[in-house]
Amino acid sequence: MKRLPLVTQTLYAELVEQLIIAEANRSVGKLSGCFTSKTVKGKEYCYFQSSEPGGISRQIYIGPRNLAIDSFIEKYMGERKDIREETETLGRLASQLRIGDANITDAETARVLRALADSGFFRLGGVLVGTHAFLVMGNVLGVKWDKPSLRTQDIDIAGSARMEVAVPDLFADIPGTLESLQMGFLPIPPLNHKNPSTSFHIRGKELRVDILTPAKKPDDLKPVFINRLKTSAQPLMFLDYLIETHVQAAVINGGGVLVNIPDPARYALHKLLVAGERPVSSSVKSTKDLFQVSQLFNILIPDRPGDLSAALDEIQSRGKGWVKRVGNGLKQLGSTYPDTYKLFKDTYPETI
Repeated sequence: MKRLPLVTQTLYAELVEQLIIAEANRSVGKLSGCFTSKTVKGKEYCYFQSSEPGGISRQIYIGPRNLAIDSFIEKYMGERKDIREETETLGRLASQLRIGDANITDAETARVLRALADSGFFRLGGVLVGTHAFLVMGNVLGVKWDKPSLRTQDIDIAGSARMEVAVPDLFADIPGTLESLQMGFLPIPPLNHKNPSTSFHIRGKELRVDILTPAKKPDDLKPVFINRLKTSAQPLMFLDYLIETHVQAAVINGGGVLVNIPDPARYALHKLLVAGERPVSSSVKSTKDLFQVSQLFNILIPDRPGDLSAALDEIQSRGKGWVKRVGNGLKQLGSTYPDTYKLFKDTYPETI
């Protein structure tokens, strides 16, 4: 792990700011497509031809040509110019960040996340979790992670059964979004054929998308259908702690994608919670969990000690079982990363 140059950190902050502004200013200009017209029996009728991910074209009937529609088209064309300038700015910032050694997301993953963002998933309160969230977290914290912590083809996304809704009729059709990419995503058959699928993958590739949701009880592991996502999600214990406090961040590839990621301090403690719960067969995942915890502690403790204090207070408020699990995770951390463990205990001697 190394610190990103100050100029890179400044560029990243600007990218996030520009993405937030762009999201707040969503308008007709954001629609991908163009207006066209047809003449039938001497009358002109307007259509909007949209282009969706995967090259699928759809034609939507607008109405007979009149002054109101002409005014709308004029507004659209003006805003399209603004969008082109905005896209160029975002692309330039992303290019500068790549040169500045920021953490870059691979092209396939970035493409999927952009489609999910366009579908409204993150506007509904959905959260990117897992290693791809950790990758983005490095840019938020101003550090370049060591490579061993970043090797994954899993895209983990999470949402509560009751998603946050800013627009009442907003839906994010996850299966439809993945299908529209035309990358070959297929639902993964569950072990219990009576349960619906909660994961999608591309045959012959390791890339997959897993949909997760908080479990209410330890034994409540049956997939939950989330209507606003048009798909089922796999319940996981402790996930509510991870996703209830999230931050906006930017995925960097050819441009920028605005996503939600967990609070870094909660992410680190959540990894300790689950590390001790993993079976022996998942030792590789446990090793990755502890590595990420070590990386995060080594930056959070000197730079953001208050963030960890708040996250630890929340753990303690949830009861002795939670505190015990974090304590067990810390013991594992101490065996593997004794220096990081000592730094934590020296900073928070009475906490866990």
